[in-house]
Amino acid sequence: MSETTLLARTSNRFPIVDMLRGFAIVLMFIFHFSFDLDYFGVVQIHFLEDPFWINFRRLIVGLFLLIVGISLALATRNGIRWRSWSRRMLLLLLYAGLVSLGSWYMFPQTFIYFGILHFIAVASILGLLFARLYWINLILGTLIIVVDINYSNAMFNELPLQWIGLMTYLPHTEDYVPLFPWFGVVLIGMFVGKTLFARGTVPAWLSWQGDNAVARLLAFAGRHSIHIYMLHQPIFIGLLSAFFWLIN
Repeated sequence: MSETTLLARTSNRFPIVDMLRGFAIVLMFIFHFSFDLDYFGVVQIHFLEDPFWINFRRLIVGLFLLIVGISLALATRNGIRWRSWSRRMLLLLLYAGLVSLGSWYMFPQTFIYFGILHFIAVASILGLLFARLYWINLILGTLIIVVDINYSNAMFNELPLQWIGLMTYLPHTEDYVPLFPWFGVVLIGMFVGKTLFARGTVPAWLSWQGDNAVARLLAFAGRHSIHIYMLHQPIFIGLLSAFFWLIN
C-alpha cells in the first residue's frame, strides 16, 4: 500500500488544509488590523462602501468557510466521532457567546449576534445532514449562492429570521455571516473535500507535510485557528491602545 493511500484511509488531518486555513488567518489579520487602525483614527476606511474591502472580506470569509466544508468532509469520511465533535461544538458556542458579549461591550448598537463563529456552529450541525452526499452538495451549494444573488424578501428582515439571510438590506452589526449564501460555500467545500481526499488515493501534493518554517507556521496557525481568532483582536486593540497611551 502506498503512503498516499494509507493517508487517505487513516488520517482526517492534512497539513495542506491547515496551511490554507493559516493563510486565511493572515488575510484576516490584515483586515482586522486595518479595521483597528480605522477605529483609532489612524486611517479612514469605508469598509461598507469600498469595493476593495467588501470583496476582501468576502474572500476571507469564503476561504474560511470553504475550508470548513473540506474539514467536515474529512471529519466524517470514516464516521462521526461524536466526542470530539461535541467538544468542538461546545467550544464554538462558548466562543460565539463571548464574541457577542465582547462586541456588545465595545459596539452596543452594532454588536455581533450572528457572525462567523455563530454561523460555523450552525453549519457544523447542518453539515452532518449532507455528509454522505457528493454531487448534490455541489449542486445545492451553487443553488444557494444563486438564490442569494437573485432573491431577497422583506420577510427575512425580521430579527428572528436574519440569520437565514436573503434580507433586503445589510443589518447593522459588526459581523454578519448568514445561511444564504455562506452555507452554499460550505456545501461546495464538502464536495471539494470528498473529491480531493475521500475518493481513493490522495495525490502526493495533497499529502505534503510542509518542510519550511513558513509552511510549518501556517499549519500551526491553521490547527489552532479558533483560539487565534478569539485572541488576535484583544491583542491588536491592547497593543494599539498601549502605543497611543505611551505617545500621548
